[in-house]
Amino acid sequence: MEIIVRLDVMLATRKMKSRELAERIGITEQNLSLLKSGKVKGIRFETLAKICHELDCQPGDLLEASDAG
Repeated sequence: MEIIVRLDVMLATRKMKSRELAERIGITEQNLSLLKSGKVKGIRFETLAKICHELDCQPGDLLEASDAG
């Protein structure tokens, strides 16, 4: 099972730039970019909670399980 990160979709829906979100949650744009592309092995719950707070969403809005992989 593969986890697909849908952060780019949520950012577009909220009309927010990656740079703005990174500043608000206190991580680098580069780390946020890696998260958006799915190139990370994990994410801290604290970071996920901050993202969800800023984007007014639930973790399930950002992460999707896929049978491919």
